[in-house]
Amino acid sequence: MARNLDLTALRAVVTVAETGSVTRAAQVLNLTQSAVSMQIRRLEEMLGQQMFTRSQRRMTLSPAGDRLVDYGRRMLRLNDEALCSVGAEEGIQNLRIGVPHDIVAPQIPAILRLMTLGWPRLRIVLTVSNTAQLLVAHAEGALDMILTTEPRPGPQGEVLALRRLVWLGVPGLQARTDQPLRVALARACGFRPVALAALDAAGYIPEDAVEGDSDTVIEATVAAGIAVTARIEGVAIAGCEELGAASGLPELGHTAICFYDRTELSGEAIEALRKEIRLAYGMVDA
Repeated sequence: MARNLDLTALRAVVTVAETGSVTRAAQVLNLTQSAVSMQIRRLEEMLGQQMFTRSQRRMTLSPAGDRLVDYGRRMLRLNDEALCSVGAEEGIQNLRIGVPHDIVAPQIPAILRLMTLGWPRLRIVLTVSNTAQLLVAHAEGALDMILTTEPRPGPQGEVLALRRLVWLGVPGLQARTDQPLRVALARACGFRPVALAALDAAGYIPEDAVEGDSDTVIEATVAAGIAVTARIEGVAIAGCEELGAASGLPELGHTAICFYDRTELSGEAIEALRKEIRLAYGMVDA
């Protein structure tokens, strides 16, 4: 007789695998921790296999669990697509979010993945742009929620965290005040006036190394050793490193990661999304 996998239990296993803990999975699925644990045990008993290696800090997939989760993600995706298709548009919530390029990864992919698992009927449309354009789109009602990076947030912005601004360039780069310093910063980048003012005050002569606002071009230019750029601490460019005091470049101070929310949608999914954003960017305790 054919057996059927319990999709509810399967969703619990996949969500624990994504979040790394029963506690976080319970928050995403809006269940108690005991309910999530019970669903995992039910699936383990059915299959006669242990899904996780349990440790004090993190739930790690067993070999059997790793194989099942790969199938589980595909099965849940098909399940959610079928529900949305057959159930037409009833109950679907559409939400438009804007995020600056330099703080998209890794937080936003993880948030979108968790929201899809827990609330498949919330459709999130992502826009990636610079802070200035995101603020305009949000004010005009074209975006429901935005994250920004700005030194002085507007009155409607909620400051999630303060981050250092740092210089990035190829390892060993030395800046000199007796010759122009090539800088790769988009015209619309909010860090541009901060960086140029700091260079001017330190006696440097900045020179634009790129035309336009392409982040790909900027990163390629910096990685080639042609120029330096300014980013939030922790944001990496392949082949580059943070240029500290030894490079001769001036300090850039701090910027704020801010959250603007004008959505009129309500419900558990929206509240869960707000919490995930604050957790990911503000390092609020779970």
